[in-house]
Amino acid sequence: MTEPRLWAVVGATGTGKSDLALDLAEALRASGNPAEIVNADAMQLYRGMDIGTAKLPVSERRGIPHHLFDVREVDEEAAVAWYQPVARAAIAEIHGRGADAILVGGSGLYVSSVVYEFHFPPRDPEVRERLERELASVGPAVLLDRLRVQDPEAAARVDPRNSRRVIRALEVLEQGGSTHGAALPETPKLWYPRTRLIGLRVDRAELVERLDLRVEQMWEAGLVDEVADLRRNGLERGITASRAIGYAQALGQLDGVLSEAEAIAQTQALTRRYARRQVSWFKRYPELEWWDAPAEARRLLGA
Repeated sequence: MTEPRLWAVVGATGTGKSDLALDLAEALRASGNPAEIVNADAMQLYRGMDIGTAKLPVSERRGIPHHLFDVREVDEEAAVAWYQPVARAAIAEIHGRGADAILVGGSGLYVSSVVYEFHFPPRDPEVRERLERELASVGPAVLLDRLRVQDPEAAARVDPRNSRRVIRALEVLEQGGSTHGAALPETPKLWYPRTRLIGLRVDRAELVERLDLRVEQMWEAGLVDEVADLRRNGLERGITASRAIGYAQALGQLDGVLSEAEAIAQTQALTRRYARRQVSWFKRYPELEWWDAPAEARRLLGA
């Protein structure tokens, strides 16, 4: 019996990863190899975050088993250090059933933590709590300046708007550790030898048009109502979920801070920026095969 494989379907948001993963699973099944899908989108881990994450409804999953969707509440943190062992356990269970596992998503750090040998420095809740109190007291600029002094390389990697990452880097440094957890290792080694990495790409102009339209469709589909429901379930208490692109802007609209047009425009701009960061991240994967989406991707499924 052939040893099961691990596939990873990655790329920028809006490139059609979910559809390709389904096509791949069906192609594998047709060739006699069952396959199951594992989520690697940080925001699709959350229950109820459906419209704003373009989560594929159960009715459209073609009967293919999906894992790690809707496994966290919006007031819970879904840190990558939590995600890695859970995702690897899901993959091991799939392989144990003799099936291939297809990891699909665009959250680069989450994908990397599973696909590559990726180790995380320890956590210290007391240090983190103290840094969070300091953040609330003096603001993010002070903490970011401290990180620039203590570890300029880490400060250059971290998004200055992401206070959670700044705090994490300082927490690690206070424990005498390396901030390598914030980036892909210099010489990544595959965690599972039988791994095939597929990156979906779309022409930049086409992708921008597609992303802008998708944001408009999310508002038309009821994203603001979805966020209002999630707010009642503790969305604003969630460290991760409340900052998701689109959700933060919908909260601003509900609070009257942003008009609908402003919320949509801001979400479109942030989504385009996020897509650029995703492409830059995945370009560093040495084993990655870039497929043009969607036509070439479907043609290459038999390759």
